[in-house]
Formats: sequence, structure tokens, C-alpha cells
Amino acid sequence: LPRQALAIGGDEFKGSTLGVILALGAIVSMVVAPLFGALSDRIRTPWGRRHPWLVAGTLFNIAGLIALAYIPATPSAIVPYILAFMWIQLFNNLATAPYSALIPDVVPPDQRGSASGWLGLMTMLGNFAGTAVGFVLGMIGVAGAYWIIAGILLVGMIGTVTTIKEQPVTHAPPPFRWREFLAGLLSPFKSRNFAWVFWTRFLVVMGTFTVQQFLQYYMGDVIGAPFSFFGAVLTSDPAAATAFFLLMLLIGAIASSLAAGALSDRYGRKPMVYLSGGLQAIVVIIFIFYGSFELAIVLGLIFGLGYGAYQSVDWALATDVLPSLDDYAKDMGVWHVAVTLPQVLATPIAGVLLDNFQRVGQRHDLPNLGYTVIFTLAALYFIFGTVLVKNVRGVR
Repeated sequence: LPRQALAIGGDEFKGSTLGVILALGAIVSMVVAPLFGALSDRIRTPWGRRHPWLVAGTLFNIAGLIALAYIPATPSAIVPYILAFMWIQLFNNLATAPYSALIPDVVPPDQRGSASGWLGLMTMLGNFAGTAVGFVLGMIGVAGAYWIIAGILLVGMIGTVTTIKEQPVTHAPPPFRWREFLAGLLSPFKSRNFAWVFWTRFLVVMGTFTVQQFLQYYMGDVIGAPFSFFGAVLTSDPAAATAFFLLMLLIGAIASSLAAGALSDRYGRKPMVYLSGGLQAIVVIIFIFYGSFELAIVLGLIFGLGYGAYQSVDWALATDVLPSLDDYAKDMGVWHVAVTLPQVLATPIAGVLLDNFQRVGQRHDLPNLGYTVIFTLAALYFIFGTVLVKNVRGVR
């Protein structure tokens, strides 16, 4: 996406272009995730209440990925490009909103930390495999990358529906009514704990997207090619340099996700959240003052330790405070908005700040001013999102 956004918007407006694309897709995700989750809570089929959504959503998602692979990344193609991305987000959520309820569906509460740790580990391994595509993007091209994504989604969907047995529901669910659904979007926030978990998650994800989506530009503009690691030139491509950073991030995340989930079952969720959020904030603060590729690689590992731990523990924390046994998928869909709403806000805000403060910095001999501004903002998101978890009551 950053590479295609650069081709569509040009170097001067790359941040704003990427922000608009991601924001419009995230709006779709934010709107439909609770809807599809609520429908899967209430609709019964011979194949279960989650599996049919996963199959249909994945197949239509793949169609959108193939379209995105062949739409030319030119300024005149921005409208069909955005429409294809919105299509992907629509059907991605058709699959993932019901899928997100599988852990609370099948895992006892006292094992959710460990189960979420395994989920986090598998997520990190998937990201690890995806990052590897960045190293060969020049050889396979953008279209090849999208075909790889489509193939992996298909395999993952088939594996899920053929191996995971849904638990039978012993009571009849209430019928789906629009008025009750719309009211139900706000009802989880009547739970004080759910509200605090939602907003702290929101802040941390704001920090993640403020940094993550602009790493490729940071590599090219601040660190600059060639990208050497203690004298050995690894690459001259900012996309590949970003892949090296993400590779180290994912190594750290894989190492911490399982351990943090299991430790949170034993010692509590909050200590793991404090540690993981603190690590992420420290790394971003260091980025503000130093622009070394060697240091970036090391910091990627440290950031990954915090990122992996947070992803596994925060999921368990969310399942601990879900307010309704009958509305797992709908409430998880509402909680998922804490991931999608930051995409609507964080990337466009950071993109506009980056483009404008870079121009200001160039006039005042501060060439990296835009990155200083957005990384400072990200550090504040991480700090507040971590500290405010103390307000969640009844959970260690």
C-alpha cells in the first residue's frame, strides 16, 4: 500500500494519499464489523453460526485483492483503487467479525490468556511470512504479492472451517432487530471496564498506526540508502529496509506473545500491559532523536517484544470484560472498532502532519520535522493507552 500510494499521490502528497486510502477502508470496517458479528450471534445454519460467514467473506475478499493487484497505481486510478480497497475491507470483516468470537466461544475463561497468546503467536507468524514478501517484492511485483495474500487467505479459511468444531448453542438466541442492534452498539459501554479496555486499546492502536504506516517513508527520508548493518550493505530499497525492521519486530513479537499470554493467566493482565506499552513508547521516543539503521534494527526487536505481548494480553483482557454471553461476536465487533477507528483517524492525521511539517522543516533547515512531530504524537498515544489501564476494575 505505501508503494502504490507513492505512485498515486507523488512524493509530496504520499502521506495524505495513504491516509485517505486507509481511512475510507477503515470506515467500512468500523461500520460493518459489529453488524456481521451480531448477525452471526443470531443466525443458525447446519454449518454453524460462524463458518458460513468465514467462507463467503474470504472468497469475496480474494476477488477484491485480485482487482487491487491489477488496477494501475496512477493518479487517475485513485477512485477505483479506493473502491477496491473498501470492497476488501467489507468482506474481510464479513469473515473476521464472526471469526473473532471463536476464542470466547470455545475457550474457558481461565485459559483465555494462554489461548490469546497462541492466537498472538500465530498472528505474528503470519505477519512474519507477510514481511518476507517485502524482500522479494522487486521480483514478484505488486500483483504477485496480492496473489500470495489471496492464496494464504484461502488456505487459512479452509483450515479453519475443516478443523474447528463450533460448540452447540443450547438456548435460542433472540431475533435480530435493527433497533435493538443499533442500541446494542452503545450498550457495551455501560460496562465501565469494557469502556476503559476499549479506549486504552484505541490509544495504543493510534500509536501503532501513526508509526507503522510511515516506516517505509521514514527509512527513505530520514535514514536514507544504502541501508548498512555494521558495514554490510543490506539493501538500497526503503521497502526492503522496512522489511528488515519488521522482521526484527516480528522475531521479538513471536518471542513475547506466548509468554505474555501465559504469564497474564498467572500474574494478571495489567502488569503485562504496562510492560508492553512502556516498551513501545520508549522505542518511538528514541526514533525521534536517532536515525541510524543499525539502531532501528535493534529497536525493531525491542518494539516487537512489547507489540507481541500487548496483542496477546489485550485480547484476553477484552474477553474478560465482555458484558454479554449472548452477544460475544457483536461485542467483539464493537471492541474491534478500537482497532479500525484509529485507522480512520491516525493515518490521515499523521499523514497531513507529516506532509505539512516536512514542508515547514525544509524552509527552516529541519528536514525531519514531520517525523519528529508524528513520532512524538505516537509516544503520547502509547503512554496514555498504557497508564489508563489501571482504571479497569475487577481484573488483575
